[in-house]
Amino acid sequence: MSLTTRPSNFREKVFFRKLRSQVDGNSKVEHGLTQIRGIGRRFAQAIVLIAEINPDMRIGAIPEKDLNRIEEIVLDPVTNGIPAWMVNRKNDLVTGENLHIIGNKLELSVKRDIDRMKRIRSYKGVRHHLGLKVRGQKTKSTGRHGLVVGVMRKKLKSQK
Repeated sequence: MSLTTRPSNFREKVFFRKLRSQVDGNSKVEHGLTQIRGIGRRFAQAIVLIAEINPDMRIGAIPEKDLNRIEEIVLDPVTNGIPAWMVNRKNDLVTGENLHIIGNKLELSVKRDIDRMKRIRSYKGVRHHLGLKVRGQKTKSTGRHGLVVGVMRKKLKSQK
């Protein structure tokens, strides 16, 4: 007999069909939701609070109707009670709506935004294009890459 007893409806992996994501069933609900790209800790806490799920439960032991409720909240968070300031795509350029993008769509939208900044030659776009720091970090001593010139000079001096 195993040391851990699991409920009969416990699942090792939980697959959210609408979200196209797979989550470890052994993790707690909030931590399991963060395994989906685009959902962070605070957003996961808000989902659990609105769906009225016990945060101490394992995600593999949640009934199917609660999993469907989680999917509904993630797909349309603003109409399901999550505040608009919490979504990751406020006032989308194309639709003008407050959206929460997850999965591969998130990666594509970020890439599209960076390409747009490069195309219109904004400051951030130029920094992205040159491979430099974008958000105001210092560049004198950190973020260096490529050939190190100082070491080459020492080698040249030692050869003479």
